[in-house]
Amino acid sequence: MHKKIIWCLLVPLISVPLVLNAKENTAPAHTDHQAMMAEYARLATPGAPHKQFAKLAGEWTTKTKAWMQPGQPAEETTGTAVFKSLLGGRFLQQEFSGVMMGQPFTGIAIDGFDNLRQKYVSVWIDTMGTSVFIMEGTASEDGKTITMSGEHDEPGGGKMTHRSVWTIVDDNTQTFDMYGAHQGQEEMKMMEIVYKRK
Repeated sequence: MHKKIIWCLLVPLISVPLVLNAKENTAPAHTDHQAMMAEYARLATPGAPHKQFAKLAGEWTTKTKAWMQPGQPAEETTGTAVFKSLLGGRFLQQEFSGVMMGQPFTGIAIDGFDNLRQKYVSVWIDTMGTSVFIMEGTASEDGKTITMSGEHDEPGGGKMTHRSVWTIVDDNTQTFDMYGAHQGQEEMKMMEIVYKRK
């Protein structure tokens, strides 16, 4: 009997702090959740870099120079590119068609600006392989020259580093220069593309 009385007295004493503590923890969690959702919404909103990308949507002609070896003449080809704005202006897709080493060549790029990391990011795939090339970087103060870098595995071992310089000259002209270095070797210019809006 005495045990029952003691237990009846202890249960309310234990429960009240637990309930109060639960209430205290609930309010901040709710506030944090709202703040987190507001931050996600802010980060998902296209900004100036995305709007600049969106302006590039349309059809373009291309003139490409490609160098296989330092000091050798460039292979010069022409092609086309179609740029499309994706996902409400958050990303830019490029579908490039041309010739590479005498063979028909198609490549697709997805470019974006990561609001969270404050970095430009590019993903590239093409018909010359099954690898995915990923680069990231920053832009000049006016946002018109975007420099990115990355690396990829090479057949036989080792890695190749690559660096791109993408310049938006004006609404109707853009250039893209690609540099690369095989492991342990000096960087060389590998490609130059001049885009003109149709």
